[in-house]
Amino acid sequence: MSCDTKELLDEARKLLPEVVRLRRLIHRRPEIGLTLPHTQGAIIDALGDLNLQITTGKQLSSVVAVLEGASAGRTVLLRADMDALKIREASGLDYASEIDGAMHACGHDTHTAMLVGAARLLAMYRDHIAGRIIFAFQPGEEGYAGARLMIEEGLLDRYGKPDGAFAIHITPRPPSGAVFSRPGPAMAGEGKFRIAIKGRAGHPAEPHNAIDPIPIASEVVLALQTYVTRRVKVFEPAVVTVTAIQAGSHEVGAIPEEANLTGTIRAVSEETRLHLFGSVRDLAVKIASAHGAEAEVRVDAGYPPTVNNPDIVEVIGKVSRELFGKDHFRLLPTPIMHSEDFSYILERIPGAMAFLGARPEGQGDIADIHSPQMILNEDAMAVGVALHASVALHLLQQSRD
Repeated sequence: MSCDTKELLDEARKLLPEVVRLRRLIHRRPEIGLTLPHTQGAIIDALGDLNLQITTGKQLSSVVAVLEGASAGRTVLLRADMDALKIREASGLDYASEIDGAMHACGHDTHTAMLVGAARLLAMYRDHIAGRIIFAFQPGEEGYAGARLMIEEGLLDRYGKPDGAFAIHITPRPPSGAVFSRPGPAMAGEGKFRIAIKGRAGHPAEPHNAIDPIPIASEVVLALQTYVTRRVKVFEPAVVTVTAIQAGSHEVGAIPEEANLTGTIRAVSEETRLHLFGSVRDLAVKIASAHGAEAEVRVDAGYPPTVNNPDIVEVIGKVSRELFGKDHFRLLPTPIMHSEDFSYILERIPGAMAFLGARPEGQGDIADIHSPQMILNEDAMAVGVALHASVALHLLQQSRD
């Protein structure tokens, strides 16, 4: 390649105002789920002058843009998610969401803008690129499995199977410009459960003539916490959290017939995740049965664990140190218990996700992702643009090593 890392970073910084403008355009008009016409249109417009092969999804508002290099070589996939959350923004920004009840509170607007910037940056070096770069803009990360749908529509085989994949997730609390990753499990797999404890209604003065579902549901909650601490290996992190309990009404004169629990399961190991799916069901059914009640349990499998390829994490570390200095890359000591549907891609091809710090300057208490007050340091996006481009070039270059 006829570019060094310093040159890439300099060019990324020159592109920053354009990247910021796109991010703010998307931030003002957040869209939720799989159908994101405004965001899709903004991406297509921003890529329009780069001479890329652009296709859109059928089941979802995805955008796939392909940059063909000057000669044959490897194929690298760069991915950004596009969708927002069902959150009413309270950031106070002058470009805050104009859509009531929707907000880019997870930074996907920055992911999209950084990847568009990386496409523009890499297009400058097209004549020196051997291989192909796929820019995948994905809707529906927030619970809709958009990555899986894009795979079903041919993301990983339509243009030749990628040799490597890379994605960035921005985060507001670490120092701006810091890059984090780790080999192996990086983020947890998940699942959601709903438990209906069905007893027998009655008068609270005569509970012996009823089957009160409330203490049974309470016992299930405590049993789930104990199960994780006593039946799951301490070195295989897992979390079972009951997030809602509903039973009866404000009427004090009646024992309700039913109590309902909802919650989430998180585990770094796929084996542990699947084990917990069965355990939640068994515990609820057996505890309810011991009290003469019934339990109906539904467990919905969510995203699998996000597992990073060690060789690609090594590339991320090397590139980050070259671009930003030796202290800007850090290995995460433990996985993060959040989940990501980039995991579906990493199940099929080697790849990795990195986390990019974007702590706002002069801020005390920093609101985290998924908060209505979440804000980011937009200067960090230049780091993301350069990191995308440099990781892609290094992965392409490996074909000649």
